[in-house]
Amino acid sequence: MSIYDFEVKDGEGNMVSLSKYKGKVLLIVNSAIKCGFTPQYTELNEIYSEFNGMGFEILDFPCNQFGGQAPGTTEEITEVCRLKWMVPYEIFDKIDVNGENAEPLYEYLKKEQPFKDITGKGATKLKLVLKAVDRHYKDNDDIKWNFTKFLVDRKGNVVRRFEPTEDLEDVKEAITELL
Repeated sequence: MSIYDFEVKDGEGNMVSLSKYKGKVLLIVNSAIKCGFTPQYTELNEIYSEFNGMGFEILDFPCNQFGGQAPGTTEEITEVCRLKWMVPYEIFDKIDVNGENAEPLYEYLKKEQPFKDITGKGATKLKLVLKAVDRHYKDNDDIKWNFTKFLVDRKGNVVRRFEPTEDLEDVKEAITELL
């Protein structure tokens, strides 16, 4: 099984096979428009602009599971992303990333790159939030918060998981190595 075996809904509700991204380096992110990490859109846009011409894509999946920070319909979220954050890449249908209704793609991503730890700027604060919600958060591979990122190589292998607090310069370096 690889990333290319999955189908997901695009922002208009149409099924899209991820096989259309064969041969590209992918960064898959669960996002929210009202999150403390939402300003990461600015850096993600810069990364996309720099690498898109080299076979790089960002796949953005809005998710409302963390603090209700992605309210509204997929269409409303996309409008905010396009107008406020100038997001140029594809925004897919709003999904769940954890629980019984979790998108199968995300179940696969979590299996391929399990949770290790929260590191980087703001890690201590996020750990406190997570511990207040679930004192055993370290004991499972669930997505912990908005803007968790998965890096996929050109062959469809999920090679790295970045927690929301990790420096986007580290993400950029990892992308560069794959390109």
